[in-house]
Amino acid sequence: MPDSPLIFDRALLRARCRRAHARGVEMFLLERVADDLVERLMVVKRQFALAADVGSAGDAVADRLSANRLAEMIVRLRDVAAPATASSLQVVADEEALPFADASLDLAVSALSLHHINDLPGTLIQIRRALRPDGLFLAALLGGETLTELRQAFTEAEAEIEGGASPRVAPFADLRDLGALLQRAGFALPVTDTDRLTVRYADVFALMQDLRRMGATNALRERSRKPLRRATLFRMAEIYAQRFGDADGRLRATFDIVWLSGWAPHESQQKPLKPGSATMRLADALKTKEISAGEKTGR
Repeated sequence: MPDSPLIFDRALLRARCRRAHARGVEMFLLERVADDLVERLMVVKRQFALAADVGSAGDAVADRLSANRLAEMIVRLRDVAAPATASSLQVVADEEALPFADASLDLAVSALSLHHINDLPGTLIQIRRALRPDGLFLAALLGGETLTELRQAFTEAEAEIEGGASPRVAPFADLRDLGALLQRAGFALPVTDTDRLTVRYADVFALMQDLRRMGATNALRERSRKPLRRATLFRMAEIYAQRFGDADGRLRATFDIVWLSGWAPHESQQKPLKPGSATMRLADALKTKEISAGEKTGR
């Protein structure tokens, strides 16, 4: 298999995350995702013996798993060391090189981390292998049209002021592609869905401040190394306000949260019926006349 393209500067991303933690992380997206994740797990009606939280920032996910008694033991995997909590153990490792043994986990979750992985197919395969048969994977990542407004405003401003555009907002995978990756990784019963969140800001600079406090500013390897010109920045702000402002003057920012779930294969799981195994003809079910191949309907 060819090496995956290196889209993100992972070392820079870790540095940005450390800076965000030092200055106070903005947690509103992660808190929302953590609440939704627990709600989805409650529907499963199962307590998992060993769960791994793969790359989620902060304590929100692990704390909620523990508080709701969804897992007996929780291992938090982070790529930077952080203070340990009473609700979980901590392992320092990269999400692209998971340290878990095959068939060792009952549950693997991840909140707003996997969209910064260079080799997402490889990470999904590693997670599926780490799950015991009938183990569950549940993750949320940014995808779809996330930050489309900021991307469009920057592209137009740079083209106008500097005669060309450089990549400033990371590419995000869409729902269909992520569903195909789950199947490719070997998950059974894969499911994907999207939750669109529109956040409103006083101005684009407040949005950019939130992104810095999330550790989510530009970490693309192909980013421009030149300082952003003041004229370009302020023209971007004008374009953003003109195109994406509401009547009250506040600006919209889109966050598409894509949910992925799948199970490690097990013989007890539902399986599709074999071709030709149906006990009822489709024509009978539809109460219509069956027409054989090649036969034309009368006019």
